[in-house]
Amino acid sequence: MKVLFIGGTGTISMAITKKLAETDCELYLFNRGSRNEALPKNINIIKGDINNETEAAELLKDYTFDVVCDFIGFGKGQVERDYRLFAGKTKQYMYISSASAYHKPCKSYVITEGTSLANPYWEYSRNKIVCEEYLMQMYRENGFPVTIIRPSHTYDERSIPVAVHGNNGSWSVIRRIMQGKPAIIHGDGSSLWTLTHNSDFAKGFIGLMGNAHAIGEAFQITSDESLTWNQIYEEIARCLGVELKPYYVSSEFLAAVSDYDFTGSLIGDKACSVVFDNSKLKRAVPHFCATTRFDQGLRKSLEYILQHPECQKEDPEFDAWCDRVVEVLEEAKKKLHS
Repeated sequence: MKVLFIGGTGTISMAITKKLAETDCELYLFNRGSRNEALPKNINIIKGDINNETEAAELLKDYTFDVVCDFIGFGKGQVERDYRLFAGKTKQYMYISSASAYHKPCKSYVITEGTSLANPYWEYSRNKIVCEEYLMQMYRENGFPVTIIRPSHTYDERSIPVAVHGNNGSWSVIRRIMQGKPAIIHGDGSSLWTLTHNSDFAKGFIGLMGNAHAIGEAFQITSDESLTWNQIYEEIARCLGVELKPYYVSSEFLAAVSDYDFTGSLIGDKACSVVFDNSKLKRAVPHFCATTRFDQGLRKSLEYILQHPECQKEDPEFDAWCDRVVEVLEEAKKKLHS
């Protein structure tokens, strides 16, 4: 199978890339080369900027593929470009959408591919919905062989899954927990969430590649394990060998008092209880089973992060903001009790 990935070195795509490198798949990556040093040697690189359509068309003019996947398409203009580049040049086009596109507020905590798409809280999710609608229109009207993939919260060894964090990712939260400082958890920590290790995601994704049952369809690929945010943060502290000091703050308050996009990432996503029904995926890929339990994946991630200083991105602004939120709310408690 001859495959092209647009991107191919991100959290989701790197696991797929490495797994395919162990097979006889002829894999090409089209990207700008910023992380290609970590790739297996048998991967073919087409170095360029996919957003420069003229350049991309020239670089790709002599290629056809069995499968093309865009891991970095976030707006309608990008999938329109992909249609122009790959219509008639691939047997399957796979688009990475997002499970955050499902209806918010949730109509039901059990999510299937038939759950309606609507998210008034997050522009990122609305853009994904627009991309999906355009691609399905091209499938219905022109036979463009599209498959929609909706990941939820997928993680790898370079970062752990937390909900309330700053612009530099999870390290500042890890550090606060290690230092015995309060870790801000949205709501009361009891909402359900699903975390998927990228190695498990890769198994489902590869099973859909070249799969006739996947054309014209949407699939979510997640673990079947659901945890509360309290359980998630408690497991982080347990793996670090320290006591968790949770500090509960409503999602609405967090969104109102910060410059971080907590309206989208919390109210439009992580504050909602979700449990994913992967029955459709398992019908198309009967061997699929997510086998990395969260505590197992988390331990590997923490070991990697603690051994690799490049993953420890300081974020003093976020740390100070957390301290300020706790201070203000503690002062409010004192005033109300006085």
